Amino acid sequence: MSCTEVYEEVLSSASIGETVPDFVMEAYDPEDCGFTEVKFEEVRKAGKWLVLFFYPADFTFVCPTELADLADKHAELEKLGCEVVSVSTDTKFTHLAWKNDERLLQNVKYKMAADPTGEVSDFFGVYDHNTGLALRGTFVINPDGMLVSSEVNFYNVGRNAEELVRKIEANVYLKDHPEEACPAKWTPGEKTLTPSEKLVGKVYEELNGE
Repeated sequence: MSCTEVYEEVLSSASIGETVPDFVMEAYDPEDCGFTEVKFEEVRKAGKWLVLFFYPADFTFVCPTELADLADKHAELEKLGCEVVSVSTDTKFTHLAWKNDERLLQNVKYKMAADPTGEVSDFFGVYDHNTGLALRGTFVINPDGMLVSSEVNFYNVGRNAEELVRKIEANVYLKDHPEEACPAKWTPGEKTLTPSEKLVGKVYEELNGE
């Protein structure tokens, strides 16, 4: 059964709060300087969070700045239990060539996955059928296989990996404290909210200790 058939059988598209079906993509691994595969089943069985970082194309302009920014936060994301994977509709061979040519990518150590058919990009709703490229989409899947976060930008707006780290920190905290909720700009150690009838209309007082 192809990836497309699996997706159509389980889900028509990725939705927040839903379980993501298994998928496999070929990839270039900069750490090993060789080709490999990204297998979602293996990531899930390892109990890791998965960050899928879709971008339009290799050898373009905003894309290397995004991948370099993500590389700067890669170690922090790994400490949070994340497997980080960049994805475009280029081939694994193009990934290898781009990684070797573009100096902005010199610190990239995460796997660079290839989705030349656009099947995975299409499932996550970032595939542009007019261009054959993926929009700038970031998706976070928790260790249970549930999609918990998504962000999609058009071609001309780059993302901020620092905010991605903050969102992962919040999601990791909430997985262990499901009865709580993280307010805007929350970072570890700051006050959370515990929704209840007593909190209705009293969020200011709760956050300010009144």
